[in-house]
Amino acid sequence: MYSNFITVPYNTKRRDKVHSEPFIQSAACIEAVSMYADRSFNSADNYLKNYHYENDIHYTLQMCQWLLKFIGLWPLLYHRTSRLEQLVSFFLLTTCFSSLLFIIVPSGHYFVVEKRIELKVKLFGPVGFCLTSFLKYCYLIVKGTSFERCIQHIEQDWKVVQNSSHRTIMFKYATFSRNLTVLCAVFLYSGGMSYHTVMQFLSKERSKSNYTFKPLAYPVYDTLFDTQTSPTYEIVFFVHCLAGMIMYSVTTAAYSLAAIFVTHICAQIQIQIARLEDLVQRKEEKNNDGDPLIIIVRDHVKVLRFAKNVEELLRNICLIQIFESTLILCLLEHYCLTEWENSDAIAMLTFFTLLMSFTFNIFIFCYIGEVLSEQCSQIGAAVYEIKWYNLSAKRAYDLILLNVISQYPPKLTAGKIIELSYNTFSTVVKTSVVYLNILRTATTW
Repeated sequence: MYSNFITVPYNTKRRDKVHSEPFIQSAACIEAVSMYADRSFNSADNYLKNYHYENDIHYTLQMCQWLLKFIGLWPLLYHRTSRLEQLVSFFLLTTCFSSLLFIIVPSGHYFVVEKRIELKVKLFGPVGFCLTSFLKYCYLIVKGTSFERCIQHIEQDWKVVQNSSHRTIMFKYATFSRNLTVLCAVFLYSGGMSYHTVMQFLSKERSKSNYTFKPLAYPVYDTLFDTQTSPTYEIVFFVHCLAGMIMYSVTTAAYSLAAIFVTHICAQIQIQIARLEDLVQRKEEKNNDGDPLIIIVRDHVKVLRFAKNVEELLRNICLIQIFESTLILCLLEHYCLTEWENSDAIAMLTFFTLLMSFTFNIFIFCYIGEVLSEQCSQIGAAVYEIKWYNLSAKRAYDLILLNVISQYPPKLTAGKIIELSYNTFSTVVKTSVVYLNILRTATTW
């Protein structure tokens, strides 16, 4: 699109080589410039430019930190924690694993012994979500060191930001990631905890049953203990609610980490675009820190490396999320239609809230994937739109490299199979409706 944006003459053989292998050649050139820049600006990197970086980092990670502390993962993802926090984390990890297994194991036994298909379908959604949350929880534990490196990268960027306008850009995107986390939490916790509490006691199905029956959200081993007697019932009910809180915290924490990483990448891209405009307007002159264009290329390479690490880290969580959302959306649509037929307003409202929650959450994943690709490709448009013709011929020619590499922006994928974008979101929704038709047909036989 922008390959012919400059009229400065250059060698034909070099042009053909760049056009024949644009990505490989551009990446190699950028790596070379980056190595030179890293050697030239080592002292600049080690010098702290932002004296308020601790407050800035806390503001960026605060929401995610609360969620990760609740499920005991924060000391595994953050290097500066006390001995007491690590001991508390071990206790919370044990509690979370026990609570999730307290649902998964009896439910697996229930699916084997239960013969009625409608009851299996009704329970498959909540238990399936518990199982996928358990898998995501295990993945966050296993990849704790990799997540920690990404968090350290964000911390380093906050430490060295030196321009007030650049700091404002980073704050803008940090606020955006916080707002996404809050919205995800509100949707998940409101619908999920309504299912565990309000629906169990106020739904039409419960009101028709014997009043001495005490409802539970998940099956348990009745042969081991009687859940209808006190205090056994209260303990089991509390454990089910606690497991629900853990599931929603794990899911929201995964959303929060993805939002923080992607919005930070977007902020760094916007900073490079601002530097390009300053380069033309001669607001940044060559000084002791070095050539401004080399700084731009060096930082752009760092952003691309970080984006690659983030994609590798999140691809498995995104894959789980895609399959989870497709199946859960299908089941929730089925539950809503079933409760509509039964005229159960409480249950229908609860399932509809959960349906909106899961729809919104898979949209968030697809949205941040779309934003990542769109923002990273913007730097090519910015190179073309600035007044590059006011630069010297050699200076303008150097900008071609940024333009070419921007045509291959990083993408957020699900297991390197599905690219997360608006099209993926529409595909997930349409696929869930197809599965719904199959499910409705199978349950009416």
